[in-house]
Amino acid sequence: MEVIRDIKDFPQLSHAVVTSGTFDGVHIGHQKILKRVKERARQSNGQSVVITYWPHPRLVLFPEDNDLRLLSTIEERIEQLRSFGIDYLLIIPFTKEFARTSSRSFITDVLVRAINTRVLVIGYDHRFGKNREGSFENLKARSAQYGFEVEEIPRQDVDDVAVSSTKIRKALEEGDIETANRYLGHPYSLTSVVVEGNRLGRTIGYPTANLAPPANNKLVPGNGVYAVWVKHDQEKHAGMMNIGLRPTVDGKQLSIEVHILHFDRDLYGQTLTVEFVELLRQEQNFGNLKALKEQLAKDKEATKQALGVV
Repeated sequence: MEVIRDIKDFPQLSHAVVTSGTFDGVHIGHQKILKRVKERARQSNGQSVVITYWPHPRLVLFPEDNDLRLLSTIEERIEQLRSFGIDYLLIIPFTKEFARTSSRSFITDVLVRAINTRVLVIGYDHRFGKNREGSFENLKARSAQYGFEVEEIPRQDVDDVAVSSTKIRKALEEGDIETANRYLGHPYSLTSVVVEGNRLGRTIGYPTANLAPPANNKLVPGNGVYAVWVKHDQEKHAGMMNIGLRPTVDGKQLSIEVHILHFDRDLYGQTLTVEFVELLRQEQNFGNLKALKEQLAKDKEATKQALGVV
């Protein structure tokens, strides 16, 4: 997949089949649209093109809305679209100036002149342009004039499981990993750098890698203990992750830490990607380290069972 960050660098394509959207999380609703884009491109021996935006429009238009947490950073979105087999990804910087672009200008300047769109595939009720004035009906009425075909994915195809980024965020915040992963069509993940901790876990036989809070408004699932897969240096390891305030120890600030099973290497300063599989339990205060250690032994066995490892 070729990633283009400046519209001036977009190549001339013979038959561009295009879709546009934020694609936060690239969930199964998005995937239906992407599959259709790829199918139409294959039928015409053309090229599949995704237009996306960064930062997320809501963060630009409503900067006071600090509660928005994203399912994917732009780097994660790139890799998700790459793995889906898209040919070209155009990332348009979303600014307040760009938000004032009329739907007509977006069509003529981006879809027609820059990309030479032949087919535009959009999801049900997709809107674009200033004040979301552009619509499927608007596009369809002028498609001959613009020189490309417009196809709308029916509502029942996109929403047959009532999936949305908002519902996925809510599930993750509640620790409902099963629902979130089912709607995403892939395990929810977060990537961060290992930072210095207080090394308490090592003293009770469960050394942990402490992760820095992820940047760019990336959503951290609700507090609790999770069975996870940990990706490090092209390797994948079983792990159990704790997200919370560590009430048994200090209970003062949010901690994101993972104990990697059968692993004892220095990871400080290195990057880990954690894939969430199952919530094992809510965070608890055990009163003392002995009781905590006994519970961690149980968590370890539950992790092995959840991940199918020994």
